[in-house]
Amino acid sequence: MIQNKAVGMLGLAAKAGKVFSGEFSTERAVKDGKAKLVIVAEDASDNTKKLFKNMCTYYRVPIYFLCSKSELGHSIGKEFRASVAVTDGNLADSIVKKIEAMKQTSGHME
Repeated sequence: MIQNKAVGMLGLAAKAGKVFSGEFSTERAVKDGKAKLVIVAEDASDNTKKLFKNMCTYYRVPIYFLCSKSELGHSIGKEFRASVAVTDGNLADSIVKKIEAMKQTSGHME
């Protein structure tokens, strides 16, 4: 499944040290201009989703709502994570391509 490939690429980004996770670190990465992509768990709170959607719109950072908090955390070797920021442009582009391909085949995500 393509979502698994996108989530798997987060693991690569984490191993390369190109990921910030957790709400505070993700927010800092966006505001500092480091984030090239933000992924928020589908089961994150409505407030968290709204916060990141507004912030990413303002700072012009692509945002996707994908998988559960446990899947998102597990993909980067952590416990639960509601949000992840990818700071490498090439990795972010690759992940976005996989997510977009998944959207076209399933019509599932935002």
